[in-house]
Amino acid sequence: MNENASTGSNSTDGARAAELGFFARFIKATELDTRLLGMVLALLLIWVTFDVLSGGLFLTPRNLWNLSVQTASIAVMATGMVLVIVTRNIDLSVGSILGFVGMIMGVAQTEWLPPFLGFENPATWIITLALGIAVGAAIGGLQGFIIAFLGVPSFIVTLGGLLVWRGAAWWVTSGRTVAPMDSTFRLMGGGPAGSIGANWSWVVGVIACLGIVGLIINARRQRKRFNFPRRPVWAEILLGVVGSALALGAVAVANSYPWPIGIVRRYAEEHNITMPEGGLFIPHGIAIPVLIAIVVGIVMTFVATRTRFGRYVFALGGNPEAAELAGINTKWVIMKIFILMGILCAISAAISTARLNAATNAQGTLDELLTIAAAVIGGTSLAGGVGTIAGAMLGAVMMQSLSSGMVLLGLDTPLQNIVVGVVLVIAVWLDTIYRRRVS
Repeated sequence: MNENASTGSNSTDGARAAELGFFARFIKATELDTRLLGMVLALLLIWVTFDVLSGGLFLTPRNLWNLSVQTASIAVMATGMVLVIVTRNIDLSVGSILGFVGMIMGVAQTEWLPPFLGFENPATWIITLALGIAVGAAIGGLQGFIIAFLGVPSFIVTLGGLLVWRGAAWWVTSGRTVAPMDSTFRLMGGGPAGSIGANWSWVVGVIACLGIVGLIINARRQRKRFNFPRRPVWAEILLGVVGSALALGAVAVANSYPWPIGIVRRYAEEHNITMPEGGLFIPHGIAIPVLIAIVVGIVMTFVATRTRFGRYVFALGGNPEAAELAGINTKWVIMKIFILMGILCAISAAISTARLNAATNAQGTLDELLTIAAAVIGGTSLAGGVGTIAGAMLGAVMMQSLSSGMVLLGLDTPLQNIVVGVVLVIAVWLDTIYRRRVS
C-alpha cells in the first residue's frame, strides 16, 4: 500500500518535473520575456473576468475598439516615462503638460489662427500640431534643465510642474472650455472619420506581418554573422505565425465594429447610396490615434535599443557614476529625455483634444498616475536601468482595461481610483520581489 503510494508520488513528481522542463526549454528556445508573457496572461485573465461579469459586453468589437482609442494617449506618454524612470527620475507633470498644451492647441485653432487663415484651412492642423510640439518640448527642456543642471530633484520639479501647468491651462482661457476643433485635426482622435477603413486596415495588417517576419529573419542573419546562438527554426516559425496571427486578429476585430446607424444614414444620403433592407455595414477599421501610438512605440523602441542615446540612457540608469566616468554627458542626456517627454505629452494632447473635440481644464487629470503605473506594470524598475517600451504600452492597455471594465460594471470613479492605486502598489511590490530573486 505504502509502496504504491510512494510510486504514485514519484511518478507525479516526475511528471511535474517533465512539464517544468518542457516549459523551461520552450522559453529558452523562443527567448520570450517571462515577465512580458506573464503580463499578457494577466491581461487575458482581466479581459475574460470582465467579460463574464459584464454579461459578454467587454470582449465585443465595439468595446475593444474604444479601448484601443482610449489607451492611445496614455500609451504614447508611457513610452517616454520608461526612459525617465530608467534614469532613476520621475515625471509627475505629464498630465498637466497634456492639459496645458491641449489648451494651447485648442485656442490656436479657434482664436489665434482664424483671423489669418480662416476656419477649416488645410494648414491649420499642421501649424497647431507643430505649435503644440514646440511648447511641449520647451516645457520639457525647462524642467530637464532645472533637474540636470541646477540639481533640483525631478520629484520636486515635476511636482511643481503639475501645479504650474495645470494653473497655466486655466489661465490661458480663464477657465473656459474651447471648442470645436478643426475637422482635419479631429481625425487624430478617432471616430468613424478618424479611422482608415477595412481595406487600409488589412494593408496595415499585412505590412505588420511582413515586418514581423523581416525582423525575425534579420535577427537570425545577424546572429549567424557574429556567431551568436540562434533560435531553433521551429521557434522562429512559431513566433512568426503567432505574431502575424495577433496582428491580423486585431485588424479583424477593428473591421468588425461598424459605424453607428445614424452616421451611416447621413453618409448614404450624402453619397446617394440606397440603404439595403438589412442596413449598410461600414467598418471603422483601425483608428488613427491607435496608428499614431503604434508608430510612436516603434520609433521609441528603436531609439531605446538601436541608438547611442538609448544606450546612454540605460547606462546612466544602471550606474550613474560609471556612466560619467565613461565620458557620457549625463546632464545633457537627462535634459534630452525630458525634452522628449514633453514632445510625447504634446502628441498625447493632440490625440486627447481631437477625441474630445474640445480643450478643457480637466483634461489630463490623473494621467500622470496612469502613465507611471503603465510603465511600472510594464516592467520598468523604479531602481533604474531596466525597462521596455513594449512592456509600458502593454501596461497602458492593462490600466485602461481595468478602467473600461469597471465602467461597464457601473463602479463609481472613486472606487476606480482605489483599484488603480492598489494595482500600482502591487506592481512595485512584485517588481521588488523579482529584483531580489534575480540578484
